[in-house]
Amino acid sequence: MRSDIVKKGIEKAPHRSLFKAMGYTDEEIKRPLIGIANSKSEIIPGHIHLDKIAEAVKAGIRMAGGTPVEFGVIGVCDGIAMGHLGMKYSLATRELIADSCEAMALAHSFDGMVFIPNCDKIVPGMLMAAARINIPSIVISGGPMLSIKINDEYADLNSVFEAVGAYKVGKITEEELLDYENNACPGCGSCSGMFTANSMNCLTEVLGLGLPGNGTIPAVYAHRIRLAKQVGMKIMELIEKNIKPSDILKPKAFENALAVDMALGCSTNSVLHLLAIAKEAGIELDLDKINKISSRVPNICKLAPAGKHHVQDLHAAGGIPAVLKELSSKNLIDDSLLTVTGKTIRENIEKARVLDREVIRSVDDPYSPTGGIAVLKGNLAPEGAVVKRSAVAPEMLCHKGPARVFDSEDEAIEAIYNGKISKGDVVIIRYEGPKGGPGMREMLGPTSAIAGMGLDKDVALITDGRFSGATRGASIGHVSPEAMEGGPIALVQDGDIISIDIPNGQLNMEVSKEELDNRKKKWKCPEPKITKGYLGRYSRHVSSASKGAVL
Repeated sequence: MRSDIVKKGIEKAPHRSLFKAMGYTDEEIKRPLIGIANSKSEIIPGHIHLDKIAEAVKAGIRMAGGTPVEFGVIGVCDGIAMGHLGMKYSLATRELIADSCEAMALAHSFDGMVFIPNCDKIVPGMLMAAARINIPSIVISGGPMLSIKINDEYADLNSVFEAVGAYKVGKITEEELLDYENNACPGCGSCSGMFTANSMNCLTEVLGLGLPGNGTIPAVYAHRIRLAKQVGMKIMELIEKNIKPSDILKPKAFENALAVDMALGCSTNSVLHLLAIAKEAGIELDLDKINKISSRVPNICKLAPAGKHHVQDLHAAGGIPAVLKELSSKNLIDDSLLTVTGKTIRENIEKARVLDREVIRSVDDPYSPTGGIAVLKGNLAPEGAVVKRSAVAPEMLCHKGPARVFDSEDEAIEAIYNGKISKGDVVIIRYEGPKGGPGMREMLGPTSAIAGMGLDKDVALITDGRFSGATRGASIGHVSPEAMEGGPIALVQDGDIISIDIPNGQLNMEVSKEELDNRKKKWKCPEPKITKGYLGRYSRHVSSASKGAVL
């Protein structure tokens, strides 16, 4: 066992004495030591209950003859961090999470790892750590929040953001806004739509590092506790068989993840995270591959914010196994790959079936013949930009309009709320990329304001930052190179005509090359917004969004 280095032999008596100081018995010390990275906290609804998940995992480990060793991991709540300095830290913490899990696992020579995340950056951070550490590992999320009805429609966190915009233009009263505030997030779990957290928890299943059900079993179901116990038992089997992440995270596993990403219409952030996880696994994944997969994989689910269904509906319809079964029927995924069940995807989905054709459509009757995510390129984004195509109104798939340029998210929100954005405008928000932000803030505030005001079918937003998975509308993010690196988005001026052609993957400004060259000569890189502390270090070393925004 790997852990023998900290517990076996006469020379390790001092080490064992430290274990005994914590109450471990000789029998517990002899058993395999399983690290449990638990991101439980009292600041994230998706993490408030993770102590219960951890206790269930521990029970499973003990039943199977192991010794669980739990430690804490940080996490930022994107919703609470939204719209202020806090959002600069969100993406940046992904690297801290990966680094801290690596440090704990390798410093203490654990025999295996169970990762317990649930929200946004915490899931990919732990997946990056699993790939990097490469010892037997399983991920078990805390599960999605339930969605309940408000005014005869199922609501979620995005409903509250959009309600603010509706209130600002007099569409709803303050009392109606309070109703959303009090009821849209009814309890623990990751926010209930196919936002970033649930996207990544579903894709964890597809990658093979989560048991079936990981992405969709609601947080409040007893089934989630049973799954956690199964994870505890399964990690012991993986140790016995020496099945490591490198045996599972093959190039085809990432292609499968992209295929399911397209089928579900996941958050655009999933692209950013899959690039980063692939890099940790030593696999090259580029943006061009995304459009190739999108061209052949149909969008068969429309979950919030793209549609009316939520993750609880996807679970009731058969979950990710049913989606995989549907895609495998047309050979759109490789179902021969190994997973943490110890079996292949084909074996895992053998009995899966679609239980609701309204939620999971047939590949022969999709919402769209192409996938839910698209990568755009052109003279505004030479290295690429990403849009959640499935959440864009049909009339905005192709759009031309004058640029309204803002050098920060805050300036843009002020203009939107003060009625300074007109139908047809293309809002450009720059200097919010990985370096420029720093931290590549999510733009749920401006997108929700525009949607709440009823302008989402008339106004596009383009940024070198990123958008929340809850965003809907013609919201194009991850523009690379970013403004802080002198990318073309830094050269856009008010009134420039911006041309968006999502079906053909094009994003251009109708400005001559000569004019852009002249603007480039006059452009000066602004001073960094933050130079000290972790964000200062992050901004100096972070890569482009097209490379996953990794350090």
